[in-house]
Amino acid sequence: GSDDSDAYSREKPVHKVTVSSYFIGKYEVTQELWEAVMGSNPSFFKGSRKPVEDVSWNDCQEFIRKLNNLTGKNFKLPTEAQWEYAARGGKKSKGYRYSGSNELEKVAWFEDNSRRKTHYVGTKTPNELGIYDMTGNVEEWCNDWYHIYDSYSQIDPAGPISGSTRVIRGGSWCDDMRKGFLRVPFRSGVCTPSFHNYDLGFRLCL
Repeated sequence: GSDDSDAYSREKPVHKVTVSSYFIGKYEVTQELWEAVMGSNPSFFKGSRKPVEDVSWNDCQEFIRKLNNLTGKNFKLPTEAQWEYAARGGKKSKGYRYSGSNELEKVAWFEDNSRRKTHYVGTKTPNELGIYDMTGNVEEWCNDWYHIYDSYSQIDPAGPISGSTRVIRGGSWCDDMRKGFLRVPFRSGVCTPSFHNYDLGFRLCL
């Protein structure tokens, strides 16, 4: 979370979170991976190495179910805590405003440089952990139901067991940096699990 002067109320309060070891995707899920698993491509901005977009949280769950059946693995969407820990750079964090830099242009495709479209994953500078596009390109679904932050310390929080909207993180190609939506702690919780849009994708966790 964040208690900075430019923080939105839903980013508060700052609280301590401990996460167990996990793997998270170096890149956002691409259209070529989605199509290999699902046999179709819902994306508005077509390109095999572009992130898949225009997928709902429910669509992501169906993709993950099929992927797990094919691989025998247990892929899932990251929890919000896992997502933010990775975006901040984990133990290598340098405390940047965006994921990997204080200079947004270096790490993100956003309104000022995207030319109103997505771009191939991994074409900007990675963050401290070598992860790409955790700021910009497409927003990313998290597994959690949206909730107001608690102030107490937590271990591996997974959010509430029920709700009406799911958490989205990371900002996208159409976000204005002046609104603060691309900052690492920014969180959105207005989208139902069936919502989909051409600025919204995801990455995998294991």
